[in-house]
Order: sequence, then structure tokens, then C-alpha cells
Amino acid sequence: MNEFMAQYSDEIKKTLAKYPPENKRSGVMPLLYLAQRELGYIQKRTIDEIAEILEITSTEVASVVGFYTLYHDQPGGRYHMQICTDLPCALRGADQFLQDLCGNLGIKVGETSDDGLVTIEEVTCLGGCHRAPMFQLQGEGDISFHENQTVDAALQLIAELKKKAAEREGKNA
Repeated sequence: MNEFMAQYSDEIKKTLAKYPPENKRSGVMPLLYLAQRELGYIQKRTIDEIAEILEITSTEVASVVGFYTLYHDQPGGRYHMQICTDLPCALRGADQFLQDLCGNLGIKVGETSDDGLVTIEEVTCLGGCHRAPMFQLQGEGDISFHENQTVDAALQLIAELKKKAAEREGKNA
């Protein structure tokens, strides 16, 4: 049984209605976004189920997950801080920024902070090389870009995210 289809039947049908039946594979990205919405990442089982719905291979679905920085196939923090380190960004200090930020947080690239708030990821080309160091921050359904960064500014942003998370949890307690 396809659990993803059972759980999101109406939303999947609405998504697929946007595409001609012979091109329903074009719905892969919206379905992946839907699959990631609840847990913050896409499980292997769900990749297989999306492939079944779209009548394509699991490898084709997984390749989309692997290519785009907006999709995650592993659990992570509430926020994903993705720092661009391609060559133009590296020439503007992105590599050092990444290492210093991780050092300040006490984690390595790819790891999540102890409080589960932030996962630091290294990515290539976010389209802002002329304003590096830069990163995109994904979390809670939002994406924001932060350019001309310093480690202090990034740590201040993380402190603000912690404060918001604490306020939210205090209201939900």
C-alpha cells in the first residue's frame, strides 16, 4: 500500500491535475516538497512511493533530491544553514567562514547543533558569489538569503532563531 498516497491523496491529485497525464512526472518536485513538509526530510520509503505514483524509477526521484539543495534525505535541525563554497565564494572567504562558524558552534560540516536547531551544510552556487560569504537559511517553510556575512552576524542570527524557538515552545507548553 502506498502510504504517501493514502495520507495526501487530495493534495497529490490537485498537484497531478496541473500536468497532462503523459507528463505527470513533472509533479516530482511539488510531491517531494509535500513529502518533506512534515518531517523536514524525505524518507527512502516515500521516494519509492512518489516514484510509484509518477510511474518513474526511484533513482529518478532520488536524483532530484540529491541535486537540489532544497530537499533533504536525512534528518537534520529545524533550520538548514547552507553555505556556498564554490570557487568564487571561496575566493571571498567562504571556506574560512564555514570553518570558523562550525568551530564556534562546536560541530563539523553536515552536523546539527546539540540543541537540534541548526544543521550546517556546504553547497555550491547559491547565485550570490559577488556577496560572499553567503548562505541560504531554510526552515519552517521559509527560505532566506544572507549575503556579505561575518561569523559574528551568523551567530547573532542563530541566537535570534534560538530565542524564537524558546518563545514558541514556551507558548506550546
